[in-house]
Amino acid sequence: MPTHTLSLTPIPARKDNYIWLFPTGPGRVAAVDPGESDPVLNYLSSQELDLSHILITHHHYDHVEGIEPLRHRFRCPIIGSHLDRHRLPALDIAVQEGDQLTIGNHVAKVMHLPGHTTGHIVYLIDDVLFCGDVLFGYGSGRIFEGTPEQMWSSLQRIRALPEAIRTCSAHEYTVDNLRFALSLEPDTPELNTLFEDACAQIDRDQPTLPNSVGREKRFNPFLRCDDPVFAARIGCAGQAPADVLATIRERRNRF
Repeated sequence: MPTHTLSLTPIPARKDNYIWLFPTGPGRVAAVDPGESDPVLNYLSSQELDLSHILITHHHYDHVEGIEPLRHRFRCPIIGSHLDRHRLPALDIAVQEGDQLTIGNHVAKVMHLPGHTTGHIVYLIDDVLFCGDVLFGYGSGRIFEGTPEQMWSSLQRIRALPEAIRTCSAHEYTVDNLRFALSLEPDTPELNTLFEDACAQIDRDQPTLPNSVGREKRFNPFLRCDDPVFAARIGCAGQAPADVLATIRERRNRF
């Protein structure tokens, strides 16, 4: 388990995105998935900070549309998936599964986790996983380009990380995801408590993220698809985990 605690700043963007910033040196920060430039520029200006790096998890517009104005202003390197290099803004550093790269005074470990998209990557830096749209607060991303089998494999890899790892998703979906989880298991006091706490955080204008791998393992239905008790409870007894995932993903799409 990493001994360093990474300092984090979530920048709200668009309707429900987060652009995550973390320090890379004195007066310098990196940005993850800047889907807009103005919120980042405003924050950096107010704090008198420079942008040192931009990290991309996948090619969707709401994760990349702020990159070019930020590149123009700061001339910082852009890091993204080698597999998505033809669908991303021009990359300075193309990475793939297993790569480790230095981001300021941190080491970022790259994991290729397809399912939401075929080229989706995540970054494990100190005690934080920047997981893009693979994992949300008590939910998971839609399967746009991959397969349920790929998504299940990706989620298992996240589930295998140390429980204290903090999960930094790219969207504020926690309340809706907990409402959906309660629809699957309505008589679960712990889920009710999590739901009430998340609602209170949103009412106070506070982010519900980061979460932790440990809490996600226990309460995220998408990470429990190989639990036979859970599968039976939602009418999927005896099904393969990827099939259970496909079922609850379809239910979530319609929820």
